Amino acid sequence: MGLLSTVFVKSCVEFWGRQWNIQDITIVVLFLALHCLCLFAPFHFNWRAFWVAMALSLLTGLGVTLSYHRNLAHRSFTLPKWLEYSFAYCGVLSLQGSPIEWVSTHRYHHQFTDTGKDPHSPIKGFWHSHTGWIFDSSYRFGQYGGLKNVEDLKKQLFYRFLRHTNLLHSVLLGRLLYAAGGFSFLVWGMGVRTVLVLHNTFLVNSVGHMWGKKPWNTSDMSRNNWWVALLALGEGWHNNHHAFEYSARQGLEWWQFDFTWYIIKFLQAIGLATDVKVPTEIQKQRKASKSRILATQN
Repeated sequence: MGLLSTVFVKSCVEFWGRQWNIQDITIVVLFLALHCLCLFAPFHFNWRAFWVAMALSLLTGLGVTLSYHRNLAHRSFTLPKWLEYSFAYCGVLSLQGSPIEWVSTHRYHHQFTDTGKDPHSPIKGFWHSHTGWIFDSSYRFGQYGGLKNVEDLKKQLFYRFLRHTNLLHSVLLGRLLYAAGGFSFLVWGMGVRTVLVLHNTFLVNSVGHMWGKKPWNTSDMSRNNWWVALLALGEGWHNNHHAFEYSARQGLEWWQFDFTWYIIKFLQAIGLATDVKVPTEIQKQRKASKSRILATQN
């Protein structure tokens, strides 16, 4: 009961103990609307709608993990511009913000990991790290003086266009889904699919810094969590990522499922992904924790 009371009090303070702007109100309304849309899912189920939702989950999920995260935020590999922009557009349809805003937040996360300036660290509570941070744009960007760490993206017309038209693309997708399959396609293709991808991403920020194993010497709370990796297309090997943030591969062991890496590897094999970065054995040895060294010796 004490834990529930603490979470409730923190949530109230986080919601009502500050000033709100129009961007934050819009995000809250959209967030609640998507979750409410999911309530219709059991009553509007059909297999066509289900598979549309699964296909869009994979496509928009890769837009976040492959494009926003590994390609744009960390420059772990290079793609031809037409393909880079295509994956980034899939990320826009995830309703996690434009590439410019998403990448900026993530770069600040790595710069200030698990400190008071981290945009979504669990040091401020599970609720804050999972979803609370998205409702406070002033906190996310105001304390850093704005989007100063994404000049590489701001120079490109395509990314500036996506920033100013971010929501429009999902509205158009919703209308397309409704025209193609009625309300069931809207419920599953927009509601269920978007909520699923949102929370899979948020689990990396919350659970990925709270529960799991830490095989590498990092100065943060990042953890490897196998079930988050399954849900988030390989992003759950989060301690691996914070140890080698430049790496296109996050599941560094053969048994660590990393679907995003398999796609990058395929693109590399057919010549579309180049300059693919992964840590060397020497780099791994330098970062290995004592527990990992003992495990390898045994």
